[in-house]
Amino acid sequence: MPLGLRFPRETTLLHRPIPSSTHLAISSHHRRSWSPISRAASVSAMAVSSVRVAAAQMTSINDLAANFATCSRLVQEAASAGAKLLCFPESFSFIGANDGDSVKIAEPLDGPIMQQYQSLARESKIWLSLGGFQEKGSEEAHICNTHVVIDDAGDIRSSYRKIHLFDVDVPGGRSYKESSFTEPGKDIVALDSPVGRLGLTVCYDLRFPELYQQLRFQHEAQVLLVPAAFTKITGQAHWELLLRARAIETQCYVIAAAQAGKHNDKRESYGDTLIIDPWGTVVGRLPDRVSTGIAIADIDLSLVDSVRAKMPIAKHRKPFDFWRPASL
Repeated sequence: MPLGLRFPRETTLLHRPIPSSTHLAISSHHRRSWSPISRAASVSAMAVSSVRVAAAQMTSINDLAANFATCSRLVQEAASAGAKLLCFPESFSFIGANDGDSVKIAEPLDGPIMQQYQSLARESKIWLSLGGFQEKGSEEAHICNTHVVIDDAGDIRSSYRKIHLFDVDVPGGRSYKESSFTEPGKDIVALDSPVGRLGLTVCYDLRFPELYQQLRFQHEAQVLLVPAAFTKITGQAHWELLLRARAIETQCYVIAAAQAGKHNDKRESYGDTLIIDPWGTVVGRLPDRVSTGIAIADIDLSLVDSVRAKMPIAKHRKPFDFWRPASL
């Protein structure tokens, strides 16, 4: 490793089938040489040093009930495995077959769809990250692409509306214009949780590192959540590279739950749900990139502190106003 930094660990990656025909990938890390560095009381009071998290991979369709049944099964599996937080991908509850379907089924956050997931979290005693919910917008023709975090009592702790909308002509693929039916968000959102301080994002946000810099350096995030539905073409080219880059440059864990496989005749997602540590190492991954299942990892917040202490980029970075134009 560069600069003489050494991060010793023993890593065991286990894969075992589970009865529902999905796959569970467990990544455990046993670190003997780490000494936790004290953190602000507001964060350390909620989070223990090492905690188990899970990230789902699924193929949502245009059937709310079928998607909820899949999510329910994955919640049960994550809770049984001891996870304190389960992260779902973007559009976990619904992916339409036709343009306009998402607008038709959109609901406010206090509507019956979200209430089902709140009950699921409460009954299973697990926190849920629900990334990319079709929330009703400020007018009928638009929705908000909203990342919702629910605690183990079934209460909504926070929500983030996707800032960067996917208006892209995918090379070799189709054109997308998310802004035609989605309102962009305006606020950066972070919150404390039992697994550390969470920074909330959604999918295409991943390509804008300044958002993640803000979450790390202005909002003190330790774990970055990136629920997504990357296209197959862009996923093959950039998915893992971007996720590992965000983890390395922020020295945060990254949990990236992904849509996978063919949703309908028009849409296919790349998949490859990942959990990445603050050194950029993949510590949780399903053995099959497009299967339905959960990846599980034991994340260690003392590793976050140690990486940051040994490579103190927070001290070395320049403030935002340092970068004045060199010429007019």
